[in-house]
Amino acid sequence: MLSFRRVSKRFDRGRPAALDAVSFEVDKGSICGLLGHNGAGKSTALGVMLGMVYPDAGDVLIGGCPVLTERHGAIRKVGAIFEAPAFYEYLSGWHNLKILTAYSGAVERKLLEETVEWVGLGERIHDRVGTYSHGMRQRLALAQALLPRPEVLILDEPTDGLDPEGIFEFREQLLTLREELGLTVLLSSHLLGEVEQVCDEVVILQRGVKVYEGKVRGINEGWSHFVIESENPEVTGESIKAQRGKEAGEFFQFPSEVTAADLLSKLVADGARITKFSEKEESLEELYLKFSQGSSEGSGQ
Repeated sequence: MLSFRRVSKRFDRGRPAALDAVSFEVDKGSICGLLGHNGAGKSTALGVMLGMVYPDAGDVLIGGCPVLTERHGAIRKVGAIFEAPAFYEYLSGWHNLKILTAYSGAVERKLLEETVEWVGLGERIHDRVGTYSHGMRQRLALAQALLPRPEVLILDEPTDGLDPEGIFEFREQLLTLREELGLTVLLSSHLLGEVEQVCDEVVILQRGVKVYEGKVRGINEGWSHFVIESENPEVTGESIKAQRGKEAGEFFQFPSEVTAADLLSKLVADGARITKFSEKEESLEELYLKFSQGSSEGSGQ
């Protein structure tokens, strides 16, 4: 649905490229997290997708439509929250939506009302935006991004400044919208915990280079990790080796077809006196730190 094809962009000749031949794909109906430290190239990538930054090379296709040569056709499929949303403070949320959606064509009142209810602004939509909390402004921005019905939603730090309750509500809204509307979502965020809970896959940028692309927990695909402690390490170690296991830092790594139940049963049968046993899934934080601190040689693609 969204195809980023060898996009490069350099703003100053004497400085490193903001993006260096970056490619990745986001499938229809997926939620993809775009991660990276400040200066990694995330904002430049989003700007290229929205036709606001012209790349030196490469292109972005949205629904098969190239942004560079057919920007109007590509962007009409997109809703976005990019950088700080700006509204007319002296007007109501409703009037803001009417004005902002008029730029892309008239939107039926029924659709406006439905979208306002979806984002949870039904009771305050006719109040002045100047009276809105930060969380309410984010809801209004989301409503704007959803009008008219987009196929792709691009969100730049959408939960920035929200309290924990607001973050939880936004996460639930996003998952519901994906389920009900079949939206494809690209989410740029520093909140790794939130990305881990909503995203199917992630792309990690480092200094303008893609260093990882894949599933949120796909970094060790084909392997399982277990915490194993026992009263007789030598006997346990021999059993682990017999089951094609090997030490991997604080854990033991086994081929993914080795299940927890079978492994534990075999260890005990071999005489291991197990005191601690648990399966370990690598967190997104661990994945992110591993690749953001590494080199582009670790690229998933």
